[in-house]
Amino acid sequence: MDVTSFLEQCGIGITSGGFLGLIAVGYTLVYGTVGLIHFAHGDVVMLGGCLSLAILSFLVPLPVDPLTGCLVVVLAATCSGLFCGCLNVCIDQFVYRPLRNAPPLSPLVSTIGVSFVLMNVGLIWIGPTDRAFPEIFLESTRSVGGVPIAMADLLVLVIIVPPVFCLYVLLRQTRFGRSLRSIAAITRATARSGEAGKLVIATFFLSGFLGGVASVAAGVHATTINYQMGHQVGLYALTAAVLGGIGSVPGALVGGLIVGLIRAISVALLGPRWAIASVFLVLIIFLAFRPQGIFGKSKTRGGQR
Repeated sequence: MDVTSFLEQCGIGITSGGFLGLIAVGYTLVYGTVGLIHFAHGDVVMLGGCLSLAILSFLVPLPVDPLTGCLVVVLAATCSGLFCGCLNVCIDQFVYRPLRNAPPLSPLVSTIGVSFVLMNVGLIWIGPTDRAFPEIFLESTRSVGGVPIAMADLLVLVIIVPPVFCLYVLLRQTRFGRSLRSIAAITRATARSGEAGKLVIATFFLSGFLGGVASVAAGVHATTINYQMGHQVGLYALTAAVLGGIGSVPGALVGGLIVGLIRAISVALLGPRWAIASVFLVLIIFLAFRPQGIFGKSKTRGGQR
């Protein structure tokens, strides 16, 4: 692999790692709030991709100029984010909330059940075959410093950078962010009502909103979606969250970038069939030496459920 090809693969890895990081943040926010791995999160993202596909197919029947394309995609990302945020809240309130005091296995099984239900909703919505995202731009690539950059990858950056910046401001400069960083002390019992309950609802909405935005970036990047895409992107994103340190928002973002880079480079060197194996091999080796992840703290969750 020459230098140009390597830089091109790094660009692909950074763009895919960006939206994987946003999805991973959803996993880590929910886990840090109620101690639950939300396995259905990837399928929520998939349904956001279905909605964005419908919006873009209606608004962009033909390739358009970059400004118009960016505006339409931002609109689709906002709509998908709101849809996924509301869907996430409904899942929590009607499925997870009644199980706050249940044995740990019950909420875990319920998340898997919700995942299969949402997957079948996606099957009904878009059918069993891959659906192509519309071509948005008139030109497909641009050259930056001699390195060809796909316009789709630049669009992915336009989609994911503003939410990451807003997330940083939200978590660092607002009362909600300060409360969220201390909510790990909230038990399942206290999270059922009052101020803690509102914070849990807000967390599920934020998690879903970020996933909905990421679904548009994932569709633009892959150029297609299907009803099973939630399983794959969810698996990569959960790996990123664990690699970065489950419960750490910066860790989820960094983990997403690492997973994206590993995946892109392994595809170039070994082929697509080895991408998942390469990511998990790196995860296993890394966690053998640092089980808590990159940003995780090496302490036990004493008394925390």
